[in-house]
Amino acid sequence: MKLEDLGYPAELEKWRIENGFQDFEVGRVVAEHKERYLVRTEEGELEAEITGNLRFTANSREDFPAVGDWVCLTVQDADFALIHKILPRFSTISRRAVGQFGEIQNLATNIDSAFLVLSADRDFSVNRLERYLTICHASNVSPLIVLTKTDLIEAERLAEIKGAILCRIREVPVLAISNTTQAGYEALKERIEKGKTYCMLGSSGVGKSTLLNNLSGRTVMRTDTVSHSTQRGRHVTTHRELIVLENGGLLVDNPGMREVGIADAARGLAATFDRIFHFSQTCRFKDCSHTRETGCAVLEAVEKGEIDKGAYESYLKMERENAHFESSAAERRKKDKDFGKMVKNYTKNINRNKN
Repeated sequence: MKLEDLGYPAELEKWRIENGFQDFEVGRVVAEHKERYLVRTEEGELEAEITGNLRFTANSREDFPAVGDWVCLTVQDADFALIHKILPRFSTISRRAVGQFGEIQNLATNIDSAFLVLSADRDFSVNRLERYLTICHASNVSPLIVLTKTDLIEAERLAEIKGAILCRIREVPVLAISNTTQAGYEALKERIEKGKTYCMLGSSGVGKSTLLNNLSGRTVMRTDTVSHSTQRGRHVTTHRELIVLENGGLLVDNPGMREVGIADAARGLAATFDRIFHFSQTCRFKDCSHTRETGCAVLEAVEKGEIDKGAYESYLKMERENAHFESSAAERRKKDKDFGKMVKNYTKNINRNKN
């Protein structure tokens, strides 16, 4: 398989040569297992680790390889390699790391488009969909909404769901499919281009693994059913992996996300809630919080029905979360900086005492 078949762009090859990495092999990270990576090259797949230098110069987990990355590496033996450099990314899908103070978790990189997968038969939520959209907009990734399990609901219910989406979300395509009957699959396949990279975002149990199996033409992921006791999906996919599909497209499967924390929300929120940002331009105060201020054009638009109340409440919730995350991230950066100073001073004192 050629690198072009894995989506390798000519611009990256030019960058690699211009920056002196022409003596290294190039591969794409197709799976990640706790800092152990599976990298695919033209010669095949290799297990890989990052070099000590790459680990030392990384400021955070964001600087470590992620599924979708193009990397420069040296092959140590038949099936093992060392990663020396991550080539520039043109997009990064990330979220707030679960349970980690002010940290960001990269879900996938170099993604052209994201499938936002929601099940039509159970816990469908426009609020959750807006979170996925915000992640896409912040990452400069084109979104496509995919409604699964449509064979389990009546046509009237499907029309209601589509109406609820269109009421709050405009200019984002919506496709309805059935993993059982494969209705709607042809329309979805027509949107997948050879050499382009896609990823799936969605909760556990919405049918992502079955969707991946059907698109790839083979069983690449184990599937499971929704728990009858909790009505929640079971985590079948336990790691991220990039799969080559039947038609030459590339698809990254992500584990189900029960927590969808927005990491870099400024640009994402502006695109997802464009109507709110449009009205905010005419607010009386530039720093208007759109909650209680006199002369708030957003509040006035909500009262008149020009802005959907549910969208407004969803926006406020994500704004509060984003403010809290930015505060936590700033505090973490300060602690890291203070720790760095302490280590530097300690090293200085050691060297001074030696002399």
